[in-house]
Amino acid sequence: MEITVVEDHQKSTKEDIKKPLLEDDKEFPDIERTKWMHKAMSQTFQTTANLANLLPTGTVLAFQILSPIFSNGGQCDLASKIMTTALVAICGFSCFILSFTDSYKDTNGTICYGMATFNGFWIIDGSATLPPELSKTYKLKFIDFAHAFMSLLVFGAVVLFDRNAVNCFFPAPSVEALEVLTELPVGVGVFCSMLFATFPTRRNGIGFPLSSK
Repeated sequence: MEITVVEDHQKSTKEDIKKPLLEDDKEFPDIERTKWMHKAMSQTFQTTANLANLLPTGTVLAFQILSPIFSNGGQCDLASKIMTTALVAICGFSCFILSFTDSYKDTNGTICYGMATFNGFWIIDGSATLPPELSKTYKLKFIDFAHAFMSLLVFGAVVLFDRNAVNCFFPAPSVEALEVLTELPVGVGVFCSMLFATFPTRRNGIGFPLSSK
């Protein structure tokens, strides 16, 4: 009888020990996935700083300052969501339209900013007038529209890296949505970085380094 009781106790002890181990094994892939996603996010945050260099500095700075204010630190109500949406739309439009701006240094060394057009170069403040031959060199080209579109995509990636904006628009994302929010900006960043490196812009517009021309 004593031997039987001891054997039963040993069997029950082994079963109790195995149960939590089996449960841990089931949870192990989820833990690994979470660690991988956090690692990917930390790497993409480093990429964001590089991507921001492709955008107008004033626009990116304005978004980074106003995002936590307008989104109420990511805890959005209806008013906060509307203001955050407006902020994203305005900054996105700014990144797009500023891609068509350029600068010109006159004979006095003064930097004049203007907008590239299909006919030439229009100086915004009208402080100078370019000769027709020189103005034609600033005409819009297909690559300008490509850069503007890529700037818009890059800004979208920057928005997805912003925790306040993401928590505002996606307060409780599913696992699949979280994967998309983590992986999509990385893909956009890599794709646009390759295109910017392959087809660099020659314009030095508002918010970009000053022109040497």
